[in-house]
Amino acid sequence: MNPILIALTISVAANAALGWAWLGQRDETATAKADLRAMEGQRDGARQAASACSDSVDDLRELADKRARDAAPARAVAASAAKGHNQRADAILATPAPVPGDACASAQTRVDEWLKGRAKP
Repeated sequence: MNPILIALTISVAANAALGWAWLGQRDETATAKADLRAMEGQRDGARQAASACSDSVDDLRELADKRARDAAPARAVAASAAKGHNQRADAILATPAPVPGDACASAQTRVDEWLKGRAKP
């Protein structure tokens, strides 16, 4: 065999191997780029979802603050009414039983007095 033929055969084989390797690398690069685009799309979608969620939370906070401001007068009225009721309950609990030793008769007497108080205009 001629040494030039051997060198040519080795060169062709080496070029074929390099070409095969280049094609494999090209395919891997194309796959990696496609994966990168998909991941960027997922990232952008997650950012949009997080932004929308944050905006919704801000809207809910504003609504809660508005409702708290709107309900403040009603809460003040309820607190005032509760204070009156608490004072009345304390007075009832501090009053000795009308019929000592008989809880049922005492309760009946208190209910009768309460009903009389309600009947007054």
